[in-house]
Amino acid sequence: MRRRKRVLRRRVNGRLQLLFASDQLSSYVGLELVRCFLSQLNFSRRLRRHLSKHDLGGDFASVSVVRLILVLLLTGGRRLRHVGFLQGDPLVTRFCNLSILPTDRTLSRWLSQCGLAVQDSLRDFQTELLAESLQPLELPRLTIDIDGTVVSTGLTIERAFRGYNPHHRKVPSYFPITAHVAQTGHILRVQNRSGNVHDGKASKQFIRKVLADVREIAPKTKIEMRLDGAYFRQDLLSWLPSHAEYAVKVPFYQWLDLKGIIQQRRRWQRLSDGLDGFETLLPVDAWGMKLRVAIFRKRVMHASPKNYQLDLFDPDDGHWEYSAVATNKEVGLKTLWGFMAGRGAHEKALSELKTGYAFDSVPTHSYAANSTWQILSAMAHNLVVSLQISTAAQQRRQNAKRSPLFALKRIGTIRFEWLCRAGLLQNLGGRHTLKLSKNLPARKGLEDLLEKLQVA
Repeated sequence: MRRRKRVLRRRVNGRLQLLFASDQLSSYVGLELVRCFLSQLNFSRRLRRHLSKHDLGGDFASVSVVRLILVLLLTGGRRLRHVGFLQGDPLVTRFCNLSILPTDRTLSRWLSQCGLAVQDSLRDFQTELLAESLQPLELPRLTIDIDGTVVSTGLTIERAFRGYNPHHRKVPSYFPITAHVAQTGHILRVQNRSGNVHDGKASKQFIRKVLADVREIAPKTKIEMRLDGAYFRQDLLSWLPSHAEYAVKVPFYQWLDLKGIIQQRRRWQRLSDGLDGFETLLPVDAWGMKLRVAIFRKRVMHASPKNYQLDLFDPDDGHWEYSAVATNKEVGLKTLWGFMAGRGAHEKALSELKTGYAFDSVPTHSYAANSTWQILSAMAHNLVVSLQISTAAQQRRQNAKRSPLFALKRIGTIRFEWLCRAGLLQNLGGRHTLKLSKNLPARKGLEDLLEKLQVA
């Protein structure tokens, strides 16, 4: 229905006067939905059971501190001092079961107490929550992506060193390693490391723990792992085949002579337009092993650092990028190519962690505190993913890339649509009521979420 222009216009004279009052106004209406979801999980009781064996002093209960940090991460806070901007919000205090919020110094001291034992308890608690989200799906296989990422730090941060920071080589950094569940988008495990630790170094112990977590979550599920070239190591490739299916990118080391194998190849199997491949049994004499390796070439329209064109073919044949994958999976070349291409979902999850959940923030100078912050950042991400899977996420078809089975929204979209909406907490007729502005899309979204949450 068209309206007259004079109905659409509104006259505005002068500036508004600001009045600050404690009238139970909240900027985070969606926290109540998250609180209801955590209540269904018995979040506080189970977290208290995991942390009860550790003596974490302080005036505030550890469960309330964890819930407050989760609120900080969910609402977009990136520094501990941002907790001051949550003071006085009734839904924040209701979410944390507190009447007064602790200061940033109190949070910093609490995080600094969280040594390896506390971090392991938080990881065990996270695995327990993941089990409740994954087991109802009854997935025939779980695809785990292992990869590291760089978190740049300051000069005075504990255990931050210069090392494998590709963009800022002289900047001290952390180099945390993460495990990602491809089918759902959850972060299975996070472990912080100093910046001078190579991705493949000591990775076997981390992968052992990841496999133990998967066996605890789904004992009978088939496990498959995707790894990049940093994990092409003798100790790992001799141990991994007896524990899981795997696919590892093979670096073009000179001693592997992959270039010579490609030069001798005359017939390639066409997989799709601009993509060819062949399979070979690669002898690795230095390790005393023979690996099943698939070699691919992809036509590109530009010369790139990854281009091994050189003297392999006539330059008039165009530009080609070559890659090699070592695997024990009994699949064809085209399926294997799609399988490895799905590793990009892990990069998206890491990007979401850094931009949406402050994973790349370094809140304190303490290594223990910063490591605990990363675990809680992954926990906030997992809770949002599990909430969407339980309620509003639309299911998608499976494919060779092992793309997420659900169409998940990013945390920035969730904040805009329903999490960071304003409301008024009132007591009407002896019952607490949350009053919101009359916005049709927001009302429909919140009511649908609440209805599905009650059903779940």
